[in-house]
Amino acid sequence: MGEMSLEHIRVTPLKRIPVAGGDVLHVLKCTDDEFRGFGEAYFSMIEEGVVKAWKLHRQMTLNLVVPVGEVRFVFYAEDAGVIREETIGISNYARLTVPPGIWFGFQGRMVPYSMILNVADIPHEPEEVERRPIEAFNYEWECGS
Repeated sequence: MGEMSLEHIRVTPLKRIPVAGGDVLHVLKCTDDEFRGFGEAYFSMIEEGVVKAWKLHRQMTLNLVVPVGEVRFVFYAEDAGVIREETIGISNYARLTVPPGIWFGFQGRMVPYSMILNVADIPHEPEEVERRPIEAFNYEWECGS
């Protein structure tokens, strides 16, 4: 796989089907172009205003969906000093497909919390992830929602 840039991040609008008693929210099908195989799926909770940054997956492709609340994702291209922001959740139901090699962080935008689902193509392995402190990149995270 060659060098990844922020243009390689895909935003795919997803179907939210109204059903009496509670909606059905689509996430990912094996027939979707972004499907690279299945490694694991997990949820991550984030409280409103909290920032979790920065990390980079060396091998994992992430498929991120926010079925509860709203989350702002910030992607950073270190070599170009370029930032890309995407906010997804209840008001913008979509999937972010993030290839390996891209720095990112995220911030909860709804009270009391938001929930992120990642459908990853490989199982999580600690040595596959690189982390940096929030101050590592020049980005001003907003406080609150």
